[in-house]
Amino acid sequence: MTFRALVVDKQGDSEVSAAVQTLTEDQLPAGNVTVAVEYTTVNYKDGLCMRAGGGLVRSYPHVPGIDFAGTVESSSDSRYKPGDKVVLTGWRVGETHWGGYSQKARVDADWLVPLPDGLTTKQAMAIGTAGLAAILAIVALEDHGLEPDRGEVLVTGAAGGVGSIATAILANIGYDVAAVTGRPQAADYLTSLGANRIVAREEIDTVSKRPLESETWAGCVDAVGGAMLARVIGQLKYGASVAAVGLAGGATLPTSVIPFLLRGVNLLGIDSVMQPYQRRVRAWQRLATDLPLEKLDGMIQQANLAVVPSLGDQILKGQVKGRIVVDVNA
Repeated sequence: MTFRALVVDKQGDSEVSAAVQTLTEDQLPAGNVTVAVEYTTVNYKDGLCMRAGGGLVRSYPHVPGIDFAGTVESSSDSRYKPGDKVVLTGWRVGETHWGGYSQKARVDADWLVPLPDGLTTKQAMAIGTAGLAAILAIVALEDHGLEPDRGEVLVTGAAGGVGSIATAILANIGYDVAAVTGRPQAADYLTSLGANRIVAREEIDTVSKRPLESETWAGCVDAVGGAMLARVIGQLKYGASVAAVGLAGGATLPTSVIPFLLRGVNLLGIDSVMQPYQRRVRAWQRLATDLPLEKLDGMIQQANLAVVPSLGDQILKGQVKGRIVVDVNA
């Protein structure tokens, strides 16, 4: 049986191409569950996988797509049977193992979770890896004492995938959200998600000469990193936390130990890649209840496999708002 997939290949030492090809099931990698993929997404890592020197793909040809949702076709694992709806995020799928830019995927059953009641496969991918990272960040902040009455919560990179979903969830469960964006045209979009106020990126994305500034934020979901993360750390209230999700602003952290010693702030690293099964199940159940699903439509751009490479380039340039959901059968 044949199916279509977006295949990335490498020519020479530096050139990478991406094109939709027709494949057969015997070309799929090893795994004990085969899934008929319905939807996947375009994320920052996907953009890197389609770029020469992206650093994530070690073996070519390769099928990117770091998450997907669909229907089980066959399974040798008792947890899943044909017809079950499932979601996959993480586990290096789309990086070291073929991913979701394909009408078929074969994976390890441990990497999947059942689709929560009340979610469609399209909604699950509107949430996707970005949504999983967002809810894990919020849970980590709450585990470290964040409550709605402590004050404003900052969300950086708020117009992106993680930021959009974090903003919508936080606002829905009672927090006042200050949303950071470098795009003034995104203000109405962020307000529609529930942001209490909009903060211009240039107000935060600079290196401060002072390790401590006025205590401003009760907590932060940071999807940017770099200088912005360092600046936020110096503005956190006493005992507050920042949950760091992304590295778009770079891995260097130009700060000092002073905020951690004198204000007792916490830097919480969030990795959505290899979360234990039960933690992923609980996270997806909370996404199904805490995220106002009516907000998803306003976050979604829908695409097909053929246009994914150009969208990957846009997301690397910070030009994408919300979530790009890919219908692999379109």
